[in-house]
Amino acid sequence: MSIIDIVVWIIIGAVAGWLASLVMKTNRKQGLLMDIIVGIVGAFIGGFVLNLLGVGGGVTGLNLTSLLTAFIGAVILLAILRVIRKG
Repeated sequence: MSIIDIVVWIIIGAVAGWLASLVMKTNRKQGLLMDIIVGIVGAFIGGFVLNLLGVGGGVTGLNLTSLLTAFIGAVILLAILRVIRKG
């Protein structure tokens, strides 16, 4: 994995995590670092879920498909965390 790949993962993670935090209304509770972490973990979750559904998916670079995959996974992650925190 090159430096460029790492930078792409950070950018995708930051944008996807931030968008997911806006949708899930957790934006004021988390900062940039948490957005990046949520987005990167979300990319793995999104890729896994989309592959299970037979749609494909995965983070393949700096493109809309990768961003959408990470966003879907980040929303799923934040929803799971919300349920765990309330339970």
